[in-house]
Amino acid sequence: MPPLKHNIYIVDDDPDDCEAIREAFLQHQQQPEFTLMHDGESLMKTLRSTDHYPSVILLDLNMPGKDGRTALQEIKADNNLRHIPVIVLTTSGSPREKQAAYKIGANCFITKPDTFNQFVQLTGSISRLWLNAS
Repeated sequence: MPPLKHNIYIVDDDPDDCEAIREAFLQHQQQPEFTLMHDGESLMKTLRSTDHYPSVILLDLNMPGKDGRTALQEIKADNNLRHIPVIVLTTSGSPREKQAAYKIGANCFITKPDTFNQFVQLTGSISRLWLNAS
């Protein structure tokens, strides 16, 4: 049986961060599919129009329009979506932001790394913990 193909949603208004995350995942043996979005509105529209949910959502908090907080609240309030793991990946290291994200229902809260090598390490950890990669 072929291995399960994972789909990772990356939701971030910074195209450079989206590309760094995608490239970092590609450094590992596992080759997931990626869906890139730049705001919470696109995320919710995509989630509500599919039956093939992502393996994990990497969600920035601070985006124009519908931000990550609002999108996270909507995901966790929806019986059809709440099972999807949501990792908040943001520039904020604020304990208040972290606590608020967990209270809303985030599965994990990570401050964005400063270097590409740190992104590679982070995506390796995400792969092992959330995508069952060895």
